Amino acid sequence: MEKPWADAFLASKRSFWIVSILTILLFGAANLPWQLDDYDQAKQAFGSFEMIKEGHWLYQRIPDGSIATKPPLVGWISAVTFAITRSWEISWRLPSFAAAFILLALLARSACPGSSATASIIAAAAFGLNLLSPRLASLVRTDMPLALVIFLSGLQIWEKIRTRAEWRPRDRVIQFGLLTAAMLIKGPIVYAFLLPGIALFQWRERKNGKAGGAWSGWWPWLASLSIFLAWTIGGIICVPEFYDRVVRHEFLGRFGETIHRAQPFYFYLPHLIHKFAPWSLVLLAIGIVDLRSKKWRLRETLREMSPETFWLLAWSLGGLAVMSLIPSKRVDRIFPVIPPLCLLLAVQASQWRQKKVWIAAAIIVACLFTSSYCVVKIFTGYRTHSDALTKFGQHVREEAESRHWRYEVLGKRNDGMLLYLRRLRFAEPERVVTDWNAGALDAIVLPPEDADRLLPQLRGASVAESAFVARNSTRMGYVLLMRQ
Repeated sequence: MEKPWADAFLASKRSFWIVSILTILLFGAANLPWQLDDYDQAKQAFGSFEMIKEGHWLYQRIPDGSIATKPPLVGWISAVTFAITRSWEISWRLPSFAAAFILLALLARSACPGSSATASIIAAAAFGLNLLSPRLASLVRTDMPLALVIFLSGLQIWEKIRTRAEWRPRDRVIQFGLLTAAMLIKGPIVYAFLLPGIALFQWRERKNGKAGGAWSGWWPWLASLSIFLAWTIGGIICVPEFYDRVVRHEFLGRFGETIHRAQPFYFYLPHLIHKFAPWSLVLLAIGIVDLRSKKWRLRETLREMSPETFWLLAWSLGGLAVMSLIPSKRVDRIFPVIPPLCLLLAVQASQWRQKKVWIAAAIIVACLFTSSYCVVKIFTGYRTHSDALTKFGQHVREEAESRHWRYEVLGKRNDGMLLYLRRLRFAEPERVVTDWNAGALDAIVLPPEDADRLLPQLRGASVAESAFVARNSTRMGYVLLMRQ
């Protein structure tokens, strides 16, 4: 029997705004305290830092001096943001946060046409209240911006299918712009998330004798690829390491098992069920109930499915299947399938009238579980001082500015240390010793074991007071040497 409270909860604007505001708060706070010591954040942040400091707008380097492996679009956005805000922390994290916010708004708005208003709260809750979205929403990475661009491209296809509209020149130009943006964020990986679903949809519609609307034509795809290839060829010609690092290691290496760590085909499925819970379980329950009502006739179920719903299913599962075929796997790489799954869930669950109490209960459980998970991670981060090196770098910068220090940093084991100190390169120990003894340096930042080794060679040097000794949560430490 339908519960009145479930109907009232799902239809209430207050419920929608509570879910949305909670989601935005989690997006902004889930990664506190902010630091760059994990998930390759420092490598991504260093690109925009080098753009501003050295003017390398097309091909950047990472902190260890080797060539960066990702295209520069997100770095451009961070560089422009820094020019406006003059804050590196904001400029590095704003692209992901803004992309998450836009995705949340798009999903809530897009879920309504053709469905009840209940679909908006379901889409918003599914996208925001899981274990992946809050984590990626303020990381210095490209996953969230890439997911936004891919979703916009797939959403345009969904609108064409839903409205039975033809592709016009203006629509193709928009599709070209979105595909180009995806190429300049992470390369041709956009093909893996969109083309399998387009192929499945076109095959299904032809079999049904209907005119398919998922295919925009060849030129947006080929033109966007040509821009990426121009960037790649330019790198091969102009940057000596580009072919080995970017083409052979980063791109071709993903399809082998010798360079990157290979994972089994089924790797993404259990992780997706876990990270997307409870919504993954709700989607599975809806699918099982639907199949059972059709006496487990899968072909009949797919044939009776509306074209727009079939596109969402093909888009999500097609991307998941192709990404599963690539040996090199990491959980965050499958994130672009989450937004279409949220839209699919919203469309299907809003029509699941006999079980609305389940949907309402899932939203409440997700609010409590995701919030608790984020609070525990934040508390753990502060308790273990995961931002110790961030604070250490800020202290050193402030002291150097007030005392007019000339200083260098040693130790290439932590990529974020250069950014904490706003430096472009790690110095070589031999040159640092020479400069120190010649009076050209006033302070040195370096790991404790290097300090023990170099102190006998540095005349008049001593370890600064304990306030300038820091270790992060992984126990990676740095100390400050200064003149006595």
